[in-house]
Amino acid sequence: MGYVEKNLISGEKLVYRTGVHWCVLFWPVVLALLFAAAGVFCAIQQDANFLYAGAALFVVALVILISAIVKRNATEIGVTNRRVIIKTGLASRRSLEIMLPKVESIGISEPFWGRMLGYGTVVIHGTGGTPEPFDKIAHPSQFRMHVQEQADSARS
Repeated sequence: MGYVEKNLISGEKLVYRTGVHWCVLFWPVVLALLFAAAGVFCAIQQDANFLYAGAALFVVALVILISAIVKRNATEIGVTNRRVIIKTGLASRRSLEIMLPKVESIGISEPFWGRMLGYGTVVIHGTGGTPEPFDKIAHPSQFRMHVQEQADSARS
């Protein structure tokens, strides 16, 4: 159970949930594979010092991979029948909760690869507030559609 589910108020239902796209893991995985390959190279050498260096490189690869996965999973985005809930961060948390009638507009920006892979930047404008951008969000068009549907049903 994530942050979004834990912070639902009575009578509120989660309609749509998304998060950061898997593409943010691409470069950390590439880097981790490079470190792991160097670790394998060191491990197959006959010298004990190279064995220790290989083990250290494997640990570095593992740390890179785990930290990237934790960062990706630290962002939660949900649309309920009453509000939009966005939480980012793990150790230091930033949350944004906007009641649906207070959502003025939602803009999305999708680069070429974002259109192909299904990610983009979502910018939420609340009434009287500053725009709140969130990068590399999975399926931004579906997120916007669900927010608009819920906002329309909340107004009527």
